[in-house]
Amino acid sequence: MAHDEHPARGSRNRLLQWLGLKPEETGDDPTDGPEAHQREITPREIWLPAKRRLLGNVADFLIDHDLEVMPWTLEVAYDFVTGANPRIAQLILERSDSGQAVTLQWLEAIYRESEGDGTTDALAVLMARLEESLEHFSSTTTSARTATSEYGAALQQHVDDLEQVSKAGVVITELAALARAMMHRTREIETDLNESECRARALQKSLDEARRNAEEDHLTGLPNRRAFEALFEREYQEARKAGEPLCVAFCDIDHFKRINDAHGHAAGDRVLKLVAETLNRISDARCHVARHGGEEFAVLFRSLTPDDAWERLDRARQEIADRRLVNRATDLPFGRVTFSGGIADVFAYDSRTNALRAADDALYAAKQSGRNQIHLAGKAPPPIQDAA
Repeated sequence: MAHDEHPARGSRNRLLQWLGLKPEETGDDPTDGPEAHQREITPREIWLPAKRRLLGNVADFLIDHDLEVMPWTLEVAYDFVTGANPRIAQLILERSDSGQAVTLQWLEAIYRESEGDGTTDALAVLMARLEESLEHFSSTTTSARTATSEYGAALQQHVDDLEQVSKAGVVITELAALARAMMHRTREIETDLNESECRARALQKSLDEARRNAEEDHLTGLPNRRAFEALFEREYQEARKAGEPLCVAFCDIDHFKRINDAHGHAAGDRVLKLVAETLNRISDARCHVARHGGEEFAVLFRSLTPDDAWERLDRARQEIADRRLVNRATDLPFGRVTFSGGIADVFAYDSRTNALRAADDALYAAKQSGRNQIHLAGKAPPPIQDAA
């Protein structure tokens, strides 16, 4: 009579089957019997148990923390099990020991911080290399100018000497030798200039790519928090100088945890992308949208009054609220997806920090008032246009 399979082992075996690997056997290992000593053990037989244990530990990590099986979560699990990323492993252990859940959003946040640190270092290295290349380029052009100047002076001297007919033969011989030397030196300088130009172009391309990666949210493609802070500082200075209004807003998806719990994190990511795409459609040269972190987005409105900014953001809110979304993986409806928002007039406050705090407080007030609405800081909330 077959014995019942342990639930945890059953989940583990199913995950190993999904990975295309044979689940663990309940019988004896054939390499443990007498027959194993009658033939030479192959390298595969030596390493296969270790590989199976490693993949089993990866599977256990995903199951224990109820994480979706995706390439990225498999990479996280591998880093944790093998110790390939000690800092991340330590953070996961500390969070588990404190009784908190290791969620996809939390992992995404700590990896983003870790990648941000690495990207900063990479940018510093690229900047140093670019500066070195530009210094070399400058040195080469200085050499070219010096050589040209020296050649011109020598040529002028020989031209003056040519006026003395008695020296003409000697002068022409020396002039020919000087011309040959200058041609050789010119070719060398031209080669150096070409190499410096190519090196500078390659470094500039790498620097531009690294800067884009450092300032872009990998899930939604929107600018990230780092880029938003730089945008906010720039727009603040320019709007104040031009005497134009500037508003800042925070938006937060309502009941986002319920979506993740009911449909899984992969479905939650699709909802994040939908909201990001909808908000991005209201952006232009004077309106900037960024993912501020988790399910929260930030928006800057340049040259719009608070009321005009409210109208533009509320249209985006209404557009999402009117849609009826279905989880493509399960054909189950998400229910109504909505977001709440808070807007502040930046120049109504004595600093950008206080303006951000006011927008955040307005967002909190919108959440407390029933969600699916946009509040203006310092003003009574406008009537909700849809009661559903």
